[in-house]
Amino acid sequence: MERKYNFNTVVNRWGTDSVKYFDGTELLPLWVADMDFPLPEEVLSVIKGRVDHGIFGYTRTGSSYWKALDSWCRSEYGYKVKPSEWVTVPGIVYGLSIAIRAVTEPSDAILIEQPVYYPFSQIVKDNNRKLIVAPLCYKDGRYTRDIGAFEKAIRENNVKAFILCSPHNPVGRVWTKEELVAVAEICRRYDVTVIADEIHCDFIRPGIKFTSFATLGDEYKQKLILCTAPSKTFNLAGLQVSNIWVPDTEIRKKFKRENRANGYNEVNTLGMTAAEAVYTLGKPWLIQLKAYLEGNIAYVKDFLAQNIPSVYLVESEGTYLLWLDFHGTGLSNQEIKDRIENKAKLWLDHGDMFGEGGECFERINIACPRSILEQAMNRLKRAFK
Repeated sequence: MERKYNFNTVVNRWGTDSVKYFDGTELLPLWVADMDFPLPEEVLSVIKGRVDHGIFGYTRTGSSYWKALDSWCRSEYGYKVKPSEWVTVPGIVYGLSIAIRAVTEPSDAILIEQPVYYPFSQIVKDNNRKLIVAPLCYKDGRYTRDIGAFEKAIRENNVKAFILCSPHNPVGRVWTKEELVAVAEICRRYDVTVIADEIHCDFIRPGIKFTSFATLGDEYKQKLILCTAPSKTFNLAGLQVSNIWVPDTEIRKKFKRENRANGYNEVNTLGMTAAEAVYTLGKPWLIQLKAYLEGNIAYVKDFLAQNIPSVYLVESEGTYLLWLDFHGTGLSNQEIKDRIENKAKLWLDHGDMFGEGGECFERINIACPRSILEQAMNRLKRAFK
């Protein structure tokens, strides 16, 4: 008999040093990509078993870890895992920073597509690289890529690396195979390394197909660094483990050298235990979680249509982060932010923090019990109706 998981239970996270539930604020937090659902008991029991062992010395990723990752990647994404080509790191943003230093030099140009996850621009600038932006196109409530402008940005700025967000955070696009091949061809033509962040790839909505950059063909793997992790899928960010695929031998050597030079090239022991457990035991929980999130998305869409029609929900294809368009309110970017914080008493991620094209948008995290989401939407209604 299939086990049923309860996602309606509200777990009190105040006073736990949670980044999301910052003590002292009166705002209801639906901002950072952090889910409010505890892990299933079958996974927790594995972690507890490791804790009960009582010793937490230096630990490496063993064969069972790689077997679990390989099984997951084969069944979910369609590619195999060869352990010698992979590197474990504490987190995706950390891995992106290491990748930048491995394949570019100071002052080299790196391309991103805004509006996009804001640490992309931060790590480019913090590593003394030149930030180049190819803005996404927003038309009729949908985002696309201007492939001509994308190529022009690479050609005119001598771009050395491109950070791909796939699925795209915050706009929710899941790039088609044709869109990815077009990007891959241009990057190959101009000798650009693709650093692909696929951290949200387990949250694909019904009827949408995810294509991993790893499956596009061998000709596109030579200058690829693929960043994956269980941290969004199973909310393991605090346990600090991510898996980076670097298929090219020379690039992998550079990546490992930069990782060693950073002095932090081992991952959390309990993180490894948790990652292996979720990849082995977590699929039933994830299936039911995604069904629950579908209900949350439908609720937000219906609520906005009935109560705040001036706020448009950009149709999401993936992730549990929704992108709300407030242009229809007629308010300025600052007025929207003020109403959300001071009238709605909500903590969302303001769109302008994601860069060009993010003004008058807000990102909301709907990976929470429905009752919390209902509170948030009613607060939004009072502030904008």
